[in-house]
Amino acid sequence: MKILRNFLPIIFIFLLWFIFASPYFILGRAPFAADYQVNNFSPWDMYSQFAQPVKNGAMPDVITQIYPWKNLVINIWKSGEIPLWNSYSFGGTPLLANYQSAVLSPFNILFFVLPFVDGWSLLVLLQPLLAGLGMYIFARRVGISKLGALLSSISFMFCGFIVVWMGYGTLGYALLFLPYALYGLESYFLFGKVKYLIFLALSLPLSFFSGHFQISLYFLIVVIAYWIYKTLEYKSLRKSFFSLIYIFFGFLICLPQILPSLEFYTQSLRSGLFQKGEVIPLSYLPTILAPDFLGNPVTRNDWFGHYAEWNTYIGVIPFFLALLSLSYWKKSIIKFSFIAGLIALVLALNTPIADIFVALHIPVLSTSALSRVVSIHSFFFALLGGFGLDRLQEVFREKKKMGMGLILIFGSIVFVVLWSIVLGKLFLPLEKIIVARQNLILSTILFLGLILTTISGYLLPNRFRKYVILILILTTAFDMYRFASKWQAFDPKSLVAPYVRVVSGFEKIQGNDRSLGNYGAEISNLYRLPSLEGYDALYPKRFGEFVSYVSDGYLHEADRSVVSFPRNGKFTSDAINLLDVKYIIHKVADTNRGWTFQYWKYPSSQFSLLFNDGIYQIFSNNNAFPHAFLVGNYLVKTSQKDILNTLFGGIDQKNSIVLEAKPKIKIGNDENAKAIIKKYNSGNILIQTSAKSNMMLFLSDNYYPGWKAYVDGVPTPIYRADYTFRAVEVPKGDHTVIFSYQPNSFYIGLIGCLFGFLGIISLGILLRRLK
Repeated sequence: MKILRNFLPIIFIFLLWFIFASPYFILGRAPFAADYQVNNFSPWDMYSQFAQPVKNGAMPDVITQIYPWKNLVINIWKSGEIPLWNSYSFGGTPLLANYQSAVLSPFNILFFVLPFVDGWSLLVLLQPLLAGLGMYIFARRVGISKLGALLSSISFMFCGFIVVWMGYGTLGYALLFLPYALYGLESYFLFGKVKYLIFLALSLPLSFFSGHFQISLYFLIVVIAYWIYKTLEYKSLRKSFFSLIYIFFGFLICLPQILPSLEFYTQSLRSGLFQKGEVIPLSYLPTILAPDFLGNPVTRNDWFGHYAEWNTYIGVIPFFLALLSLSYWKKSIIKFSFIAGLIALVLALNTPIADIFVALHIPVLSTSALSRVVSIHSFFFALLGGFGLDRLQEVFREKKKMGMGLILIFGSIVFVVLWSIVLGKLFLPLEKIIVARQNLILSTILFLGLILTTISGYLLPNRFRKYVILILILTTAFDMYRFASKWQAFDPKSLVAPYVRVVSGFEKIQGNDRSLGNYGAEISNLYRLPSLEGYDALYPKRFGEFVSYVSDGYLHEADRSVVSFPRNGKFTSDAINLLDVKYIIHKVADTNRGWTFQYWKYPSSQFSLLFNDGIYQIFSNNNAFPHAFLVGNYLVKTSQKDILNTLFGGIDQKNSIVLEAKPKIKIGNDENAKAIIKKYNSGNILIQTSAKSNMMLFLSDNYYPGWKAYVDGVPTPIYRADYTFRAVEVPKGDHTVIFSYQPNSFYIGLIGCLFGFLGIISLGILLRRLK
């Protein structure tokens, strides 16, 4: 019975998590906004049998990026290859290096033992459970009681950041291993055991392989800051040195992900875009206590701000208890947690401090949405809430009224001000007052409940006070569960990318030839249809510039996250042929609309109808060039503007290419030359060529560092051709040409990873022997 009592908080965490996840476990519904997908995204939105109410339409990136990428990653892994390259977006782009694909996440194993939709469901749902368990063990390690640690756990596992990003299966994982890392660090300084160093080291790759570089960098900064804090506190050179070494070993393990991502970062437009992103305005601060004060996307009444980017909610009761914990100020862990949490909050706010931070031009951190640093604030204030609950119990025992009294007075003033704004119809638009009023009621009730339970704790006999504490915990659990379940959609598995008639058409055109239509990765990546378009924070910069030029004939900076191939641009008709746009996927309802590709304006002989179900049509472009072809003429241009002007200035694009360096062999012509693609998959392309002269083999896939070419097994240089594509020299005769993506950044990272594991093992053995 005693053992059971010791594990009651853990059992409660599991129980609360199971209740939250019960739509999946009991009803068989997936934590995926499938109703949003089938109602708003092609091709499903055109098939009326799926029409139904949408719960949460605030997570489009899950549908257009994260889910298709994960599907592609798992299928490439299952084919026996490493998912390094994505052939289906942006004319070819790195896959592992785009980071959010989470190619190296250990949780990918779920998809090998379960159907994909179930693997996805558990990937999403495990986040709050792992976050809660991690917070509990860390809170206990730093001296918080079982009940206090349970409160911190509940607050963190369903805090605003974890909840609103849960559906992505990336950002939450990048954060939730923070308490595990700090637990390992804290435990090693306390007990000096090697197992805690290993625990610390392995937590780093678990975060960095999770799929969000920015949050993992915050994670690493906090770990290093905590290491400095413990070093100053313990003044043990030995423990400081070895714990730092193990942090370094953990970082080495992360290099197969970090190095390719940094390389991709330098090749993308994002590396030069220094911005605050969506920082939190001061007027948004009421949502710390009432998360829906300014509306919620789920209820379609949000009218100001970015709910997901700016969410700081940790619960009304944990927030005020976190303030109460400051009466423990002499405790160093309280000082560290409060200062760290406060710094994170201040950085996330729209203040001159945020401007200074961006002006420092720190790679990645100064080019991403700065508001996400609020995740660190949520973690530390949730931890402080547990300390606050312990302090409240002491207040009850010692009958000290001042500390809690001041907190309640402060809270009362805050709520009076908020209600004055609502009832006095101040500052907010009149039509939005009712939204703020309705969403302030529950937070006010929770605060009044805190006041009532606090008074009860003073007045009731000692034997009843534990029930007061339990009421606070249960109330917090109800509050956080309500908050999380309101946001997270659970929809029937059958609605997740369901089969529709046009899919049979997609299956007929799968291969290396490209398609063009009004859709994104939810079609191109899921159904393996190579595309010139894409949506991602990272993509090859030169390709974006090429597409922009096709649009208007001017060389200028491309969009920071989206490449949309012009349907009716200045050079669209030439570009679709040059780049092997073999298929046009046309929504019948878009006929004669300006936003669609206007195939009807081209000669009738150019496009042949391949598929028609009355809703979608698929046409074949009879003038499209092969994906790879041999040419006998070239021009050398070194100016980016000259390259594009020459390429679209009237040259015969099928027989001539524009290079940036002169080939080493003499090039000739052969009208009967052939280049046949025999194999085309992720990171490996095999082409058979036959020609009577030396020629250049052109491949309309993006030029990118790491691609290597071989002619009959002999390495040959790859030339950048037609601004952003590839070409190699091919001698006359019959040859086998292989393009293979072998990025040095990844393989150097693997060596670093190996050294990291060897360091963990060998130094661990040495330390045990020395001890």
